[in-house]
Amino acid sequence: MPEEKHEHAHRPVTLPPAAQQAILQLQTFQQQANALALQRESLTIQKIELERALEELKKASDKEDVFKAVGPVLIKSTKAALIKELTEKKDTADVRLKSVEKQDAKIHEKIKEIQEKLGEMLKA
Repeated sequence: MPEEKHEHAHRPVTLPPAAQQAILQLQTFQQQANALALQRESLTIQKIELERALEELKKASDKEDVFKAVGPVLIKSTKAALIKELTEKKDTADVRLKSVEKQDAKIHEKIKEIQEKLGEMLKA
């Protein structure tokens, strides 16, 4: 028996240029979202560590010696100076975290828009 040829069965699907462009945009935004998620995680951990350090520092009496790590070296400091420094670092981490969260929300909105647009293109 001769084999039947199904020409359409092995033909690669070619997407319209607009759909190809949308897929590339989607991939780019997804990569950005992944990078922002890593940044958010890192900043959250940093903020938690700073909050814990501040809590412990506030428990210390004003007469106790306190030190800060500078690379592999511990340097003697004052409780007030360290509280000020850690509070500033925590505030900076808060601001950066809020910024990353705003960027993340915008990226996810763009991803949603492109997915919807792509869905419409592929239905046609």
